[in-house]
Amino acid sequence: MSAEPAAPQPRSGKTARLPRTARRFQLLGAAREVFVAQGYHAAAMDEIAERAGVSKPVLYQHFPGKLELYLALLDEQAHALVSSVQRALASTTDNHTRIARSIAAYFDFVDDPSGAYQLVLESDLRSEPAVRKRVENSFTECANAIADVIAADTGVGPAEAELLSIGLVGLAETGARWWLVTGGAVSKEQAVATMVELAWRGLAGYPRRTTGTDPTPARETTGDGDASSGP
Repeated sequence: MSAEPAAPQPRSGKTARLPRTARRFQLLGAAREVFVAQGYHAAAMDEIAERAGVSKPVLYQHFPGKLELYLALLDEQAHALVSSVQRALASTTDNHTRIARSIAAYFDFVDDPSGAYQLVLESDLRSEPAVRKRVENSFTECANAIADVIAADTGVGPAEAELLSIGLVGLAETGARWWLVTGGAVSKEQAVATMVELAWRGLAGYPRRTTGTDPTPARETTGDGDASSGP
């Protein structure tokens, strides 16, 4: 009896077809790894395509060039940060908790093992106008969300609320980056708590509107263990 013919083998180098959304997700994941490891300038589209297991033509079908690919990743990460801060603000009406969760959002953002936070907070392409605009927009969106809450709760004018919110965002971002750079010199929980109390002692000095939110300032613990009211 003659042997059955061998089953046809897939053509060498042929890329499996995926739905466009799934392919884009795959390409962004590969690009994220390369950009984080090497930075924008050292990254090569050849390496990104190889990491994704696709040909360069497939990569270029989705992204016309390296900058467009980088901007897509930057948009993804900036949106993740802004959304996290907005969720933190909307999650409660207790102002101390709002501050705590908003600051924690920054620490969680930099504590991502993928290192994707670098695209927003430590991009090596800030000189590129499109990149700079996106980074600035993410900062502004976070600040605006916080300013709206401050203005609604305290009654201060828009300009003062904006200034306070910019200070809070700057504190959260700088504190989170310090914690990361020092390799967790203090625990994440302690770092967040320290930044929260620093921010709260300043914001608690502003009068509260009667809107049903909790106006009670943070309580501090005295040396003998008794709790006393904050500022």
